[in-house]
Amino acid sequence: MFVRGTQRPRGRRPVIVAASVAALCIGLSGCTGSAEPERTNAAGPSGQSAPRSPAESADTTQPGVVIESNVGANAHDVAVDTRLSLRATEGSIEKVTVVGAGERTVPLPGRIADGGDRWHATDLLEPGSTYTVDIVAVTADGTRTERRRAFHTAKLPLDRQTYPSIAPLDGETVGVGMPVEITFDVPVSDRAAVERHLEVTASEPVTGAWHWYSDTKVHFRPKRHWEPGTEVTVSADLNGVSAGNGIYGQLDREISFDIGTSVVSKIYIKRHKMDVFVGGELARTIPVTTGKKGFETRGGTKVIMEKHRTKRMDAATTGISPDDPEYYNIADVPYALRVTYSGEFLHGAPWSVDSQGDANVSHGCVGMSIADARWLFRHSTRGDIVQVFGSDRKLEPGNGWTDWNVSFAEYKQASALS
Repeated sequence: MFVRGTQRPRGRRPVIVAASVAALCIGLSGCTGSAEPERTNAAGPSGQSAPRSPAESADTTQPGVVIESNVGANAHDVAVDTRLSLRATEGSIEKVTVVGAGERTVPLPGRIADGGDRWHATDLLEPGSTYTVDIVAVTADGTRTERRRAFHTAKLPLDRQTYPSIAPLDGETVGVGMPVEITFDVPVSDRAAVERHLEVTASEPVTGAWHWYSDTKVHFRPKRHWEPGTEVTVSADLNGVSAGNGIYGQLDREISFDIGTSVVSKIYIKRHKMDVFVGGELARTIPVTTGKKGFETRGGTKVIMEKHRTKRMDAATTGISPDDPEYYNIADVPYALRVTYSGEFLHGAPWSVDSQGDANVSHGCVGMSIADARWLFRHSTRGDIVQVFGSDRKLEPGNGWTDWNVSFAEYKQASALS
C-alpha cells in the first residue's frame, strides 16, 4: 500500500505534546564556524517562550548572520507537532538540511521563503528522535557560514497514537456506491482537527462530505454515486496531528482506487425477485427468497462489503443459540456477498430452490440458485449497490455501509466541520 510522508512501523508512533516555542539564536560568522555564544529561551510548562531581555533580542557582539529558531539547540522532549522554523537576520539562509535519527533515519522537508530570511518545515517531527540541523547562511557581503545544531523529540507510547486504516484498498476497483471508510485504532476526540487533514480528490470532480459514525470511524461519500471510470485518491495527512486528549496521528497515508462498471441489484421482497442492472441496463432477473416472518430482510440501500467464494454461516453469530429450533450452522455456503455487519448476505441457496421466486423462507439473507449466485458473484464487486424494497424492517444506520440511506443534506450534517 502506498504511504505518503513518514510512515512509522506499528511499534512506534509519533510524539506530540503542546508545541514548545523555545527561541534559539545562533550567531553565524566566518567560513569555518567559530563557537560564538548561543542565546536560547527554554519553553515553560505552558509551551510559551520565556521573554528575552533587550540584550538577547539581537546579536550586537558577533558579526555575521544570526539565526533564530522556535526550537532551542540541544532541546529535549520537543513535541512532535512542532513545526520547525528558522529566521535569519543580518544575512540570508542559503540551505537547510534536517535529518532525524531514531529507529531509522528520516529527513525533514522544508522550504526557504522568498527573500531567503526564513525557512520552515513542511512536515511534523518523529517521536524519540535526535534531529540534526545543518544551516548554510550568507552575509550581505557574500561570506558563507555553516553551522550544525541538534535537538531531541519526546517519546510517545502507542496508546497515544492513532493509526488510520482506509477502505477501499490501494489499487482496488470498486462499485459506484463505495464509501471511503477510515477507521482509527485509538478514539479521536478532536474530530474537526482530524477532518481538516483528510482529503478526497477525483479525476472527475465531485461534491462530497465526511460523516462521523463514531470516534473511531468516519466515512466519505459523494453527493451522487461515483461515475464509472473515476480515479479517486484519499489523503490522510495525520502524522503528528493532535486528535485530542493527548492522542496524535501516527502517520500520513495516501491510497488510490478506481470506480468500475455500475452494478445495481434491486430486490423486491413481495415479488420474490431481483433485477440486476449492469451499466444501467437490465442484465438479469433472478428468482430469490428473502427473510421469513421474524427474520425479515432489512429494507433500504445496502452496499456489498465482502465477497466470499464460500462462507460458513453460523446462526450463533446473529444471536441464535444452538438449542434454538431456528439455529443453523452451514459450511461452505457458495458465492456469498455480505451487505450488513449483522450477517445479511446474497448467496447461493440450493436447499431453498423450490421457494425461490415463490416464498420467503430464509433467516434474512437473499438466497438464489447456484447458477444465479455464480453469475452475480462474477459480475459484482465491493461497493456495488443493493436496494431492498417492500420490507417493514428498516436498515439500521451503521449496520454496514449505510451511507446512501439519507439525503446528502442530512449526511453532511455529521461532518465535524459542518
